[in-house]
Amino acid sequence: MTTRRDFLRKSALVIAAAPMINSEMIASSRPSKKTGLALYTIRDAMVKDPAAALAGAAETGYTWIEAADHRDGKFYGMKPKEFSKLVRKNGMVAISSHSGLNPENYEKMIDEAAEAGMKYIILPSLPGDWSNTIDGYQRAADFFNRAGAKCRKAGITFGFHNHQVEFREINGRVPYDILVEQSDPKLVIFEMDLAWISAAGKDPVAYFRKYPGRFEVWHLKDLTPEKQDATLGEGIIDFRPILAEARTAGMKYWFLEQDFCRTHTPMESIRISRDYYLGLLKK
Repeated sequence: MTTRRDFLRKSALVIAAAPMINSEMIASSRPSKKTGLALYTIRDAMVKDPAAALAGAAETGYTWIEAADHRDGKFYGMKPKEFSKLVRKNGMVAISSHSGLNPENYEKMIDEAAEAGMKYIILPSLPGDWSNTIDGYQRAADFFNRAGAKCRKAGITFGFHNHQVEFREINGRVPYDILVEQSDPKLVIFEMDLAWISAAGKDPVAYFRKYPGRFEVWHLKDLTPEKQDATLGEGIIDFRPILAEARTAGMKYWFLEQDFCRTHTPMESIRISRDYYLGLLKK
């Protein structure tokens, strides 16, 4: 028999759970059909006419974007709120920004990303003096923690995007492992670039299992046999076992990124890649 107390308790639990059930920030057991685009892929169009480029991405069906031009207090020449307003006008959400943070500018850049409504600010690569020695990578991890603490105060999350170099051993150690292990999981996430970790000869799934929950953001990028990036489905990466581990990784958002579109125009490539991704979900 259900008492009034039981009813009220169960009702309270349902109400408390409702935001989580509806939240896109909870990693589901199956990747979302929503799709993200790293604007670096269409960077030339964004330079020429940001409004038209964003409209084209929205027409293709993209839901989320990651900015790739954050400098002098602006995104693509627009103030933070102006940029996010333009993104929203096209029915998309500005989730992330690749920003050139360093010890001198990181606090200002984080505040600007927060003003734009970003959920993440991502350091796209390390400066040379941080990526040549073990000591350099340790200093980088320390900076990640400082930036992550500032981000938490600003209401966003700090992350780091990999290339191949972080997986090249130095004195028998993998530098990327140092970055993950010496950064605070409460403050720092990692944006896994699936092409570049594969080009480095490492298995992304192995990293998801070794460091579960650390990879909230992904770059979906295919790879040719010659280790060049490719349109999704036209390279050698089998994305199905990778997507199957999305929950293990902690993945919440992903962005298509292609540095160089060699066989299609960028706008053609983002359409082909999105269609391929959606096709994977049906299999």
